[in-house]
Amino acid sequence: MRLSLLDRSRTRAGRPEAEGLTGSVDRAVHAEQAGYERFWVAEHHAVPGIASGAPAVLLAAIGAATQAIRIGSGGVMLPNHQPLVVAEQFAMLQALNPGRVDLGIGRSLGFTAPVREALRQVEADTYEDDLHELLALLTGTGAVTVHPVVDPVVPVSLLATGRGTQVAAQLGLPVVIGGPVLWGDDIGRVLAEYRRDFRPSDHAREPHVTVSLDVTVAADDAAARDLALPEVWAMARSRQTGEFPPLESVEAIRAQPWNDQLRRRVEKGLGQAVAGSPATVRAALAELETRTGADELMASTSTHDRDALLESDRLLRDLVA
Repeated sequence: MRLSLLDRSRTRAGRPEAEGLTGSVDRAVHAEQAGYERFWVAEHHAVPGIASGAPAVLLAAIGAATQAIRIGSGGVMLPNHQPLVVAEQFAMLQALNPGRVDLGIGRSLGFTAPVREALRQVEADTYEDDLHELLALLTGTGAVTVHPVVDPVVPVSLLATGRGTQVAAQLGLPVVIGGPVLWGDDIGRVLAEYRRDFRPSDHAREPHVTVSLDVTVAADDAAARDLALPEVWAMARSRQTGEFPPLESVEAIRAQPWNDQLRRRVEKGLGQAVAGSPATVRAALAELETRTGADELMASTSTHDRDALLESDRLLRDLVA
């Protein structure tokens, strides 16, 4: 499998939120040196634990700090934007970083009702119409011409939820799949139908499946589970409080009270993350590749300790290579 990273610009408790962004840039430089295929960043709005609300802005900084690694969005949430604005932003990125920009598109709405209101999201679902418009603008067949005109066309991938794999197949787009669907019994059928129904396009001549999940590598399984704990803890706490928090240290997490429900959620989250020694992770990824036939792994790992995160990235690159 090809190997890439998705960085969510996670913030850390007690640290300036700007470090979430400078940390993403530093990690991208490290990923390029380690030999990763691409480095993608996220879009989240008004979330205390995530600093990145504007992928195009962050990608401009990452592009300036790197030379060869592909950079992209995982993803731009199209309901938050006008298609023309997205097309212009990524055409500019492609002009500044020729031939190494990707546009991952998603359809997630704001995390809470006030955020959705602030984003001026409406009840009408225009996602598929907007997606068609965006693709036309990027390929030069839209109602207006996007400037700067760039060659090659910025390739688009679809973050597939719901019937997203069907839409991707019809439009000839690569798909990125993560979350609970990866562990469902239907994943083989869903991906087989995507590959069967795929229609070649300007964005991809053949179907391409990227699986995205947290992958944490350390010297042994216990150390890796400790590294995975802060992200899993934040997710479990968000289900209690409705707010996704900054990452906390393992020591701070263990010093807090855990009720039975929280403990179950943490254990389930750790069970769904791939975390372990190089041998453990290699076996888990081999099983995942067998189940999905994935062309690419996009590791979405986060942890409180930044140095340990970079070391995990290095170990993952070594074992997949």
